Amino acid sequence: MVQLREKECSTLDFVNLANLLRKLLDNYHIPLIIDDRLDIVLACNADGLHIGQHDMPYPVARKILGKDKIIGLTVESIEQAREANRLDVDYIGLSPIFATSTKTDLNAPLGLDGIRQIAAFSKHSMVAIGGINRYNAADVLKAGATGLAVVSAVVSAPDPMIAAREIMQEVDKIKKM
Repeated sequence: MVQLREKECSTLDFVNLANLLRKLLDNYHIPLIIDDRLDIVLACNADGLHIGQHDMPYPVARKILGKDKIIGLTVESIEQAREANRLDVDYIGLSPIFATSTKTDLNAPLGLDGIRQIAAFSKHSMVAIGGINRYNAADVLKAGATGLAVVSAVVSAPDPMIAAREIMQEVDKIKKM
């Protein structure tokens, strides 16, 4: 999956960017998830929406999007993960796992122990977010995350393709275990 997160551009520019990205991803059968903006999901017919704790309430988003769209929800604590079990979201994003410069308005990092605790009771797939890189990806997956969200480790790398490939190699090692 690719999540498009844009906080600064106009709605028109966001729609245009989302449409371009959706067309590109469609060629590879990769779902496009839009962060926070239900209007953009509808405008570009994205595959889903990712919402945070202070965004569109899940029941409203599900009612508008219907049952066929993907909806993910960020959880930043053990308690929020327990509350998410009452919702029929498609996945939860555990955030942050480690400190990250990409988002600075977050709670204390959950760490590997937080993943383990949540994995013990969560009924949802769990995508780990925050500070994930090739050096800790395997540990994050071993702790119970079912997916990884990676930003800085790829986009800040001298060669993003090599960085992404290295992370995928770590993920592949775990799959073979």
